[in-house]
Amino acid sequence: MDGVILQSVFYEVAALLALAAAAGFVGTLLRQPLIVSFIAVGVVAGPSVLDIIQSGEEIAFLSELGIAVLLFLVGIKLDIALIRALGPVALLTGLGQIGFTALLGFPLALALGFDAVTSLAIAAALTFSSTIVVVKLLSDKREIESLHGRVALGILIVQDIVVVVAMIALSTIGIGAGGEGGSVGIAEAVGGGVLLLGTVVLFVRVLATPLTARLARTPELLMCFALALATAFAAASDFLGFGKELGGLLAGVALASTPYREAISSRLAPLRDFLLLFFFVSLGSGLDLAAVGDGVASALVLAVFVLVGKPLVVVLVMAAMGYRKRTGFLTGVTGAQISEFSLILMAMAASLGIVGADVLGLVTLVGMITIAASTYMMTHANRLYGLVEPLLGAFERKGTPREAAGGIPAEREVDVLLFGLGRFGGAIAQRLVRDGLRVIAVDFNPQAVRAWRGRGIEAVYGDALDPEFVAALPLPQARWAVSTVPEHDSGLVHEDSRLTFIQALADGGFAGNVAVTSHRTELAEGLRAAGADLVLEPFQDAADRAVELLVGDLRPERLQVVEPGGQQEIAD
Repeated sequence: MDGVILQSVFYEVAALLALAAAAGFVGTLLRQPLIVSFIAVGVVAGPSVLDIIQSGEEIAFLSELGIAVLLFLVGIKLDIALIRALGPVALLTGLGQIGFTALLGFPLALALGFDAVTSLAIAAALTFSSTIVVVKLLSDKREIESLHGRVALGILIVQDIVVVVAMIALSTIGIGAGGEGGSVGIAEAVGGGVLLLGTVVLFVRVLATPLTARLARTPELLMCFALALATAFAAASDFLGFGKELGGLLAGVALASTPYREAISSRLAPLRDFLLLFFFVSLGSGLDLAAVGDGVASALVLAVFVLVGKPLVVVLVMAAMGYRKRTGFLTGVTGAQISEFSLILMAMAASLGIVGADVLGLVTLVGMITIAASTYMMTHANRLYGLVEPLLGAFERKGTPREAAGGIPAEREVDVLLFGLGRFGGAIAQRLVRDGLRVIAVDFNPQAVRAWRGRGIEAVYGDALDPEFVAALPLPQARWAVSTVPEHDSGLVHEDSRLTFIQALADGGFAGNVAVTSHRTELAEGLRAAGADLVLEPFQDAADRAVELLVGDLRPERLQVVEPGGQQEIAD
């Protein structure tokens, strides 16, 4: 009988993996995140459709292991030094977004007919944003180092810290209610919590760095140790009544200060993604389509609140702190979805009996809607800002003290406006200045601006895709406007930022020549048709220059020949 059960589990997992691969492929064709595809697999494989999931305990085990690994990798990023380095912007914006979203979400849930406890749980779930989705899209758009990208990542870190507090609170409620881990009392749980935290502190101070340094000599052993630590802490935390999630996170914190945290994180990321498949499948399989159908209207209302309300909250908080409306809007759009942690917290609340399974299904549906919709919002953020910009005038303080809007007089004499101070753009700026040209360089990475100023380049902070900023530059005096920022292809919805750049210059009345950068030759003609006078192709141009140098040295008149007498002469 055991053999039959094992075979059945194997068959189920094989079928789920096949469905996940197929759904993921279709999802990529439809430009959707994998999270949505995996939840859809659970719905299809669950009792509402195919009903192929019979080994619920085994799937639940893989799901719990995936959550433990996920929270371990979250914890390993929470280095104490990094937390201390959080600027007031990320901290205040993060806490402000969480607080205002919860305050607005709670009465909204009450108005939809939920009781106070359930409304509080729903409001908490709506506050968090998806780290996976945000980081993926910011990386694809090359905006991680931008001002709004940095603030968005800071907000996510603040949210991760708040998640820890929420998990502790849920675990305490579970202990008090005699739920999961409820065999221990409050006093024993407090003692166990102190012991668990003390173990983490002792491990960090005494063992973490020397032990990982020794294990790092064999990378496979280091990975095995990291998994062992994550599961051991998860098991200990669960035994003490705090749940596996908190233990996994504390295990990550225990290794966060070691020099090997990035290596551990990168190696375990594929395992995390694989195991999380079963978490999202488990969530999807728990959706009763008949029951969810009754809550579609509520899900749509909550989804609209997340997609519109959360970005507005961020815009308001950042405006109050002195940031421009565009920076606030681009930062806010990144958080226009609920998080995988929202689903995990709701699953914990459901297991403790705080909310019902129907509420978990409702929040899961909200997650599917908001993750899918926010993908398009982030990808087309600049175009979307152009549409709503007239409505955001009240969300910007006069002077924007936190953010300079260029600070260059319109009558300033300049030969070249250069946008983008990466390796290619910085090298061009140096050579132009060396040749005596007057250059103003623009970049949306504050650190890059400071670094190039230190090298003698006149650099200012700004975004080439911001028409308001571009129009404030000394466009009439410049002979060239050069963008060294290549296209991005996010794999979701392609938006060519160079076309937006060319349009922003045209709207600002620029009459000089425009140069843009492309890594793909086949796009050059389209860029020229859009208004580019010159298309820079770094690899092709470098190859052409290399050939010039080689051919110049290999011309017949430069070749050395050996005369019969052995005397070397230069042939004419």
